Formats: sequence, C-alpha cells, structure tokens
Amino acid sequence: MWCMSTATGPLAFPEGFAWGTATAAYQIEGGVGEDGRGTSIWDTFCRVDGNVRNGDTGDVACDHYHRVEDDLDLMASLGLPAYRFSIAWPRVLPDGSGAVNPGGVGFYDRLVDGLLARGISPLATLYHWDLPQACEDAGGWATRDTASQFAEYAGVVAEALGDRLPLITTLNEPWCSAFLGYASGVHAPGVRDNATALAAAHHLNLAHGLAAQAIRTTASGRTGISLTLNLAQVYPLTDGPVDRAAAEHVDRLANRIFLDPVLRGYYPDALLDETRHITDWSFVHDEDLAAIRGPLDMLGVNFYTPSTVGAPPPEGDEASTATGRWTSDPGARELPVPWPGTDRACSYPQPGPYTDMGWRILPQAFTDLLVRVHRDYPEVPITVTENGCAYADGPDDDGRVRDDRRIGYLHSHLAAVHAAIQAGADVRGYYLWSFLDNFEWALGYSKRFGIVHVDYDTLVRTPKDSAQWYADVVAANALPS
Repeated sequence: MWCMSTATGPLAFPEGFAWGTATAAYQIEGGVGEDGRGTSIWDTFCRVDGNVRNGDTGDVACDHYHRVEDDLDLMASLGLPAYRFSIAWPRVLPDGSGAVNPGGVGFYDRLVDGLLARGISPLATLYHWDLPQACEDAGGWATRDTASQFAEYAGVVAEALGDRLPLITTLNEPWCSAFLGYASGVHAPGVRDNATALAAAHHLNLAHGLAAQAIRTTASGRTGISLTLNLAQVYPLTDGPVDRAAAEHVDRLANRIFLDPVLRGYYPDALLDETRHITDWSFVHDEDLAAIRGPLDMLGVNFYTPSTVGAPPPEGDEASTATGRWTSDPGARELPVPWPGTDRACSYPQPGPYTDMGWRILPQAFTDLLVRVHRDYPEVPITVTENGCAYADGPDDDGRVRDDRRIGYLHSHLAAVHAAIQAGADVRGYYLWSFLDNFEWALGYSKRFGIVHVDYDTLVRTPKDSAQWYADVVAANALPS
C-alpha cells in the first residue's frame, strides 16, 4: 500500500519495491588468467598504450573472484535484498562457443548459492561488455555469428543457473557496446567506423532475441527475461527546428534503435532514411525482427545524466574543429562534440553542478525519462538497474568515508524515481551503481562510484557513509525527508 508523501514526511515506495546494488564482472572480479577463463576484448584493449587512463587494467580490479564470500557477507550486513551482477562470457565459454569451462560455471554457481543463502535475490546479466577475444577476432558484433554464439552462451548459463535465477538480463547497455566500441572507439574493441557501429547495434538486438529464445527453451519458463538500456534523456540546444530535429535524430539513434525492434518489431523509418548514406542496412535479414521482438518481463533503465543536443556548428566555426573525438566526460567539454555514430548532431556543454565524471546533475531529467518510457511502452515494467555518481571521497584520519555529495545525489535521484511513480510510471525497483569502487573502463581507477570504498593497494573494503544511508532507505522502503 502507498503512504502518500508530504512536504516534510518520508517518500514511501510501493510494497515489494526491489532494492539492490549492481556491479559488473570485468570491473570487480580480477583473476583474469585463472581457472580456465579466456581472454576478453577488454583484456586486449587495456594493453594498448593510451587506451586506458594510467595504463590500468582489470587484471586484479577488486579481487572479487577471490573475496566473493567476504563481499557477500558485507552486502548482507547492510541488509541489501538484491544484487545485480554480470557473468563473464570468457569464464564460461573461453572461446566464445564450444567447450564449457567448468571452473567458470563453478564460480557463478557458488556466487548464486551464496546470495540465496544470505537471502539476497540474484539478478544476472549475461553481457556487460566483456566479449571473448575469439569472437572479436572473427568479426565481433559486426557479424551475425556473434549473435548466434551469444545465444549458445545464454543456453549454457540457463542450463547451469536458471533454476535459481528469477530473472536474466541479456545485455547491458548495447548502445555503449555498439557506438563506444565501434564508432568512437573509446571502449573495446576500439573500432572507429559508423557503418560498423550500426551493424553492431543490429546484431546486439539479434543477440538479445536469440538469447531470450534460448533461455525460455532451456529454463522451461522458470526464468524471466530482461534487457538493460542506457536510455538518453535528450534536450534540444534551442527550440529552433534544426536543433529539435537533431535531438529527435539522437533519440532514434540512442533509444528507439533498441526499444522499437525489441518491443515493436521494427526500426524507425526515419532512422533508416537518415543513415542510408552510412549503410544500406543489408545486415538486417527478413526473419531478424521477428526473432528480436518478444515479451520482456522487465526493462532495465540506466541513468546518470541528460544530454543537450543540437545541430553541428557551421563549417569554419571554431567549434567545428572539435575533431569528432568523443570522451566519456560530456559535461566537461567546452566545445560541441559529434554524437557517436552520426554526423547529424552534436552534444553541447551543459551547466552544472557536475559529478566527478563531469556529468550534469539534473534529477528532473530522470523523472522525465521514466515517465516517457512508460508512456511510449506501457506494456513493460521498468526497473532502474543503474544510477549513481562518482566522487573521490576517501577515508578520513579516523577511517570514515564521509561522502555527503553522494548521499545528496542519491537522495535527489530517488526522489525523482518516486515522482515518476506518482506520475504513473510502472517502476518496480532500483539498483544503485555501484556496490564497490571499481575499474571504470577507459578511465581506469580514477573514478569512484561505490558505496564501499576499495583501497586498490590493500584491497581493504570500507563502507562509506552512503552505504549506511542507503541501508536505512532500504530498511524503511522510504526516502527520508
């Protein structure tokens, strides 16, 4: 039952609202060369000079692979009811397909059992960007074979763990895999080609559809299917028609390129027309869209910051010399930067305040996004599968981590989720990113998202003030005033 909020009282969430934290395999596990794990594209990418800040790698990360029992005990001590984690494809199928690695399956078997033994509900993600290098060597997400191999992998996981997983997420943020991995090249595998990125986006959609079929068949309906998207809340730079058209184009390229085929069975005609000069879309076969479309038990939405988008600057304008280089620090940019995967729109700087990522803090954008998704796709329930912020707070002299800025960010964004629910959005849960400070992809260990501080020299874990604050919110199922 709802407890209606007041100006001074707590904001209560619906009964049964799912609360949890989230991590990803490559960002926390370490143990990259152990127990039969194969090489991933991130192992390869990290070893190229200049790809990752400070030359950091995920070789050790948080050493979760060896410290999993202690980490689960810490999670349980905070009373966290759910945990979203990812399974490393190269641990399970080192070559992408074929022989299953018993050591890899065994690790996740112990992880799931450990969660359940502590009363923590597991939410497993099959793909959080660590593609087996063998798949990339054969063409990666630019080829159809990778989608078929992903379905094989999904079947293996469903066979091994499906009896204990109430829900399996197929992909995490396929937009990043396609456009940061194959258009801007700032993520693994580091390709810079817009046509390849569009092919990758389609094959990721196909991989989701084929994997969903494999899970339903193997798990005999015991396990639900979800997909997690980092949907963009896009605002036009101005109210002028050119900037509004650019923002609508980016909405198609960032959001509808995944939402429409999965939930409606088509790609937007306008998107196809706008990108004909980049690709002819011949990689879409007649039967693909039927395979991609299917019922979702849950749509995961990841949100951190909005985007301001407009038309590219005129040729010769100083801003047009921004070179097309996209970084993961959009709020920190001083010049408009071409949106990955297109030549029709640019991201523009936004006013602060910002997190340490240089990302604008605008909770209202979170409400706007959740309400929009529910309005346009009302048939699928939503869970926030990532939301959080990077701040560099570390232990004081007394060993305490006073991360008040993180608490402020989380409070305002949970209030935004609550506002979306009151506006009618069917939001069923919230997973905070992240449980642990961890490897932040191309930024290495320079950004800290965790509610638990990790000393990367000693690997000692220290819960921050935000960890206890979040534990209190979870216990009350309500946000304090």
